[in-house]
Amino acid sequence: MKKILIVLTSHDRLGDTGHKTGFWLEEFAAPYYVFKDAGALVTLASPAGGQPPLDPKSDEVGAQTPATERFRKDPDAQKQLAATVPLASVDAADFDAVFYPGGHGPLWDLVKDATSIALIESIVRAGKPLGLVCHAPAALIHARAANGRPLVASRKVTGFSNSEEAAVGLTDVVPFLIEDEFRRLGGDYTKGADWQSHVETDGRLVTGQNPASSEGAAEALLSLLA
Repeated sequence: MKKILIVLTSHDRLGDTGHKTGFWLEEFAAPYYVFKDAGALVTLASPAGGQPPLDPKSDEVGAQTPATERFRKDPDAQKQLAATVPLASVDAADFDAVFYPGGHGPLWDLVKDATSIALIESIVRAGKPLGLVCHAPAALIHARAANGRPLVASRKVTGFSNSEEAAVGLTDVVPFLIEDEFRRLGGDYTKGADWQSHVETDGRLVTGQNPASSEGAAEALLSLLA
């Protein structure tokens, strides 16, 4: 049985707006069920442990998908989500793959979380699959390859695009734009049309552009484990 770790944000404040943020429900629920339905043993972690903050916008009617509806009827999954293990207690050696759901939260905590960065570097150097979707690819920004270069340098990557950030009106709220940061670090950033599924696989690294890419990114990660 494959063991997959899902790492969620613990950050709940959307900059200085006074609004809440956190993880995006679809980006957690869709991969969670892709992995569970494939028979994987899924562990959930977050920097603070316990219940990670849910982005309230991902709870609105228009953001619902079959995976989020399934989650609402799944008390076991809800109980597991409410009790994520502290990220610092996780050993990368215990897992076959790691997946990071997005939401805006990771832009503030996972991007600079030393434990998360060390986990990412350890997983990559061990040759294990790593997947991140939407805003979660921000967690790669400070990670380094074994040669000391930025992990994303010269690699095909994607993540929430500048045009999508502009569409949700948060260009001036977020601490940085993923598309710009990846290009600055030498990443080969690509994107599809706004809000359409777009997934990049480069070796054992999988990145997805937006919420619509969450299921595809999880399936791409799973195929690397096959």
